[in-house]
Amino acid sequence: MPIPLILLLLTVFVIMLLLSALLINLTARLLIVVALNRRLPKIFTKRATLSKITGSDDFANTLAQKENKLKESKTETVTIQGYDGTKLVGHILSAKTPKRVIIAVHGWRGTWSRDFGIVSDFWKESDNTVIYVEQRGQNASEGKYITFGLCERYDVLEWVKWAVERYKNLPIYLCGVSMGASTVLMSAEFDLSSAVHGIIADSGFTSPSEIWRHVVRNSLHLPYNLYKKLASKLCKKKTGYHSDACSTEKILEKCSTPILFIHGTDDSFVPVEMTYRNYRVCSSPKRLFVVPGANHGMSYFIDPVGYQREMASFFLQYD
Repeated sequence: MPIPLILLLLTVFVIMLLLSALLINLTARLLIVVALNRRLPKIFTKRATLSKITGSDDFANTLAQKENKLKESKTETVTIQGYDGTKLVGHILSAKTPKRVIIAVHGWRGTWSRDFGIVSDFWKESDNTVIYVEQRGQNASEGKYITFGLCERYDVLEWVKWAVERYKNLPIYLCGVSMGASTVLMSAEFDLSSAVHGIIADSGFTSPSEIWRHVVRNSLHLPYNLYKKLASKLCKKKTGYHSDACSTEKILEKCSTPILFIHGTDDSFVPVEMTYRNYRVCSSPKRLFVVPGANHGMSYFIDPVGYQREMASFFLQYD
């Protein structure tokens, strides 16, 4: 083969390698922007994303109706400082004669009213005062980034301290859905107040790194290993933590707070196996409620009677 042709082929090969490296870099950066940045790129919409994730327009429409109802409720808006001084906002729907306090933590790019509107009537009828938390980096709370529980777990601790001070004689429960579920599970790493009687985790994942891997591979059909190292590096730069810095499994191995795990068998966003893994390693008193046929965050929508039964029984046992 003539030398000029060899040089040409080598040049083309090097250019292709450089372009591939550039494409990997740009893709990883875009993935991190979508995952962490406060502002979601305009090509995405919340309603369309929710319908796509769950495959159910009926579910998305029901959540919208319940969201509006909860938003119209008479709530008290409060603010506290997160562990790093970030202003965090919460909305309190007080019961007339409260039996307990629930700190409700919404999910990734969710809202307090949308994620919990569907269960809010049951909570109200069960005499719960609910603190609907707005997570950092989302909605009215401050913060540049959403951190998949890496920073939010510390915020939960601050909400617990605030609630203990305000509601001195009431049992407190932490409840989260999706990323909010992982957040409250991660908060079990800390020495929670004895006032915290239990944690309810609906559709939680095991770690930021693992949920990113699942979504990139199964939803985006991309090879996550190509992006993992750079994505973790960018996560560290933005949040102060690598994407694998916190694992619910490791935390739950040493947990002492009672936990009710909830998940749907048909979850296409956070695989139910992640909850099974969390449940298996959990060392504290635990319960597991799995709803057949339920996609992501749809367990209450699919089986409200069973959901209410499990939650009421959990409260009754640990109040």
